[in-house]
Amino acid sequence: MGDVPLFSRLPRSPARYRVRMTATCVFCAVAAGEAARSLVYEDDLVVGFMDIYPVNPGHLLVAPKRHATSLGDLPLPTGCRMMEVALRVADAIQAGPLRAEGINLFLADGEAAGQEIFHIHLHVIPRFRGDGFTLRIDYDRAPSRTRLDEHAGIISASLRGAEA
Repeated sequence: MGDVPLFSRLPRSPARYRVRMTATCVFCAVAAGEAARSLVYEDDLVVGFMDIYPVNPGHLLVAPKRHATSLGDLPLPTGCRMMEVALRVADAIQAGPLRAEGINLFLADGEAAGQEIFHIHLHVIPRFRGDGFTLRIDYDRAPSRTRLDEHAGIISASLRGAEA
């Protein structure tokens, strides 16, 4: 296995790459420049554009140019590029005139996770003290270490199985 990072070795079914743009996918139209957009970044794999319903000033989305409904449909190089671009624009948001005090990166994969536009995208959300945006976590419901270890084992086994 050498020096190849773990996740680049995971098999990605070519069938997963067959997801194509649909006539009704607004983010495909945005990525192609066929719909209104306030463009922040563009390269051969991804686009970064302003969210039309921003949590705070500077809230933007990074999305693949090729349609991918979910993380499972996303080629690894494109996912890596999405994160790289998100990190770069996050730095620009914090260092530039917007002067965000923090950044949230948020990606909802699937309806149960809150995905509303079924073209995978990563939110880059500038944060400011007292802005009112929250992600609620119930810290009183922490599972036991035994339960955490059990889940870790299940996930680790799945990773090992994917590498075989």
